[in-house]
Amino acid sequence: MTINQILIVVAAALFWGFVMRERGRLHFILIASIIVIFWLQSALPLRGFDFWLPVATLVITIFSWYITAALEARHSRKNWSTLALIITIVLLLNLTRFLPFDPALTASRPPQTEILLLILALSGLFLFLTKKLTRFHTALLAIAIISLILIFLAIKVPAFAYWVSYGIRLLTSQSLEQAKITDLRWLGFSYVAFRIIHTLRDRQMGRLPDVDLAEYMTYVIFFPAFTAGPIDRIERFMKDLRQPATALGNDELLVAGQRFILGLFKKFVIADALALIALNDVNALQVRTAGWTWILLYAYAFQIYFDFSGYTDIAIGTSRLLGIKLPENFSTPYLKPNLTQFWNNWHITLTQWFRAYFFNPTTRWLRSWKNPLPMPLMILVTQVATMVLIGFWHGVTWNFTLWGLWHGLGLFIHNRWNEFTRARATAWATTPIRQNVLAISGVLITFHFVALGWIFFALSSTSTSLHVFLKLFSIK
Repeated sequence: MTINQILIVVAAALFWGFVMRERGRLHFILIASIIVIFWLQSALPLRGFDFWLPVATLVITIFSWYITAALEARHSRKNWSTLALIITIVLLLNLTRFLPFDPALTASRPPQTEILLLILALSGLFLFLTKKLTRFHTALLAIAIISLILIFLAIKVPAFAYWVSYGIRLLTSQSLEQAKITDLRWLGFSYVAFRIIHTLRDRQMGRLPDVDLAEYMTYVIFFPAFTAGPIDRIERFMKDLRQPATALGNDELLVAGQRFILGLFKKFVIADALALIALNDVNALQVRTAGWTWILLYAYAFQIYFDFSGYTDIAIGTSRLLGIKLPENFSTPYLKPNLTQFWNNWHITLTQWFRAYFFNPTTRWLRSWKNPLPMPLMILVTQVATMVLIGFWHGVTWNFTLWGLWHGLGLFIHNRWNEFTRARATAWATTPIRQNVLAISGVLITFHFVALGWIFFALSSTSTSLHVFLKLFSIK
């Protein structure tokens, strides 16, 4: 998001807070969120897909609500009214194609209205067929989760992304020679998919709260958190959506404004300044000495923190204007004395998501074996697998795989080291000075371990990453 886009989004939130007050709060947030996902989607080389991808986000979300909702809720008048509202907004956005000037709410001129009507009709038919499969509800939930994962892989795995682009170009008579892995930059899908999978899994386990279509849609595409999180839980989000946590008075406005301004400063002053010297594919091969390589790496470590946490602050500040307190995503992670605590305080909601829906279930499954693995091996398998999957969430490449392995092995080594040294460290750290030595050394070791891992994150190839590793330690 650009600073202009952010300021417009905040202006919309302030408009509701001071002008609308509590009137039409849910529908204001829903309408704003739908418009924003079209408005923020960048232009794509695939003709019309900067319109079709937001449409797909809405269709997937509606279908997901339908299969998670109670049978009686699916056919209530309120939910049909919400569906009609969503379709109306999409049609109005599409009709801007007939305006004599360039569209303001979509990246390019929307595609033909006839095609949109056909796709909406097919989506309605698909929903009708789903209604006939009510007795296969358990299978539908599983199919929906698998489908989301397959879509995720189709846009994240470079080889798959290329062939998907190639196939779309073939079907739409566009140049096949220009097919690229970056043709499908689906804004916000990583967060949308994880919010929806959270609701599908909770529905499978019988703990999903009852929500109507407007509430579900607002949760999934809530515009302050659409592009960069955090990944809230639906039951917590619903409490604030139905009853604002705090009225927008002077005190709450001050808190929200401070958080928003802090986020702007982090992102557009500190992070953007650090980006000028942060490690990247170009300067990684130009730098000559180990000292300068460390400077580039330190710059990247702080740049990614201030960039990401800055966006989170902006999202939290904006959402507070709407009466919703999003969860924290960062809590001084670089000041933690070990890697486990780092991951409890870095991208907190993503870590909690993987802990709830992968790490804990996998651990329980491994323990249920007739002949379970030895505990150290079980810890190794679950921690490495979890971190590799977190790497894949960012991108399915060799470098993200290595980044996941780096952190997975680091967490395992810390776990074993902690078991080995816990009693010894307690016996040694009997004075404040020794306790401070342990704490400071832990922070320094953890920070540098994390910083070295960012090499795989910052660079696009394993060969360049290896070159930087060797350069850092003056190895030729």
